[in-house]
Amino acid sequence: MLEYKINDDLTLRMFNVDDAEALFQLTMASKPYLREWLGWLDYIDSVEDSKQNIEGRIKGLIETGGRPKSFALMYKGTLAGTIGFNEINRGIQCGTIGYWLGQDFQGKGIMTQSLGTIIEYGFGDLKLNKIEIRVATENVKSRALPERFGFKEEGFIRDAEWLYDRYVDHVVYGLLRDEWVR
Repeated sequence: MLEYKINDDLTLRMFNVDDAEALFQLTMASKPYLREWLGWLDYIDSVEDSKQNIEGRIKGLIETGGRPKSFALMYKGTLAGTIGFNEINRGIQCGTIGYWLGQDFQGKGIMTQSLGTIIEYGFGDLKLNKIEIRVATENVKSRALPERFGFKEEGFIRDAEWLYDRYVDHVVYGLLRDEWVR
């Protein structure tokens, strides 16, 4: 199982189907908090839904030659969230990162440390030339992450996502391999 130990408290590792219960419980516990910016939460009603999500992630290994596209964020041995590539376009060697963190795990530097590791993984192991992050324009906390890592604001996508009762615009951030400062 592929694992990246970031420090004594934080590890990124491949999801496996045994994580379905923990992923479901984390999603449900953080649902009111996450609902502000994640539009898929109403489609998660059971452990089976989380299991199918994980199985889809495992099937994605074919697309990347056996390398995972996404990882479980394990904080002190507990599933805290997820980060990875929602899409990889091999034609232009570009990957789009997505991430979320359970409410109780906010403010510990988990996502900042994890994003640095995923950027390294994308440019190094996946041999990407470009990494993008798309974030709702009003999601200030999430926008701070790509800005902290030197991503450039490349533009906006109007009405990019439906969030339960409204459309939100996305800002697109991009980072090229030769811009990445390790």
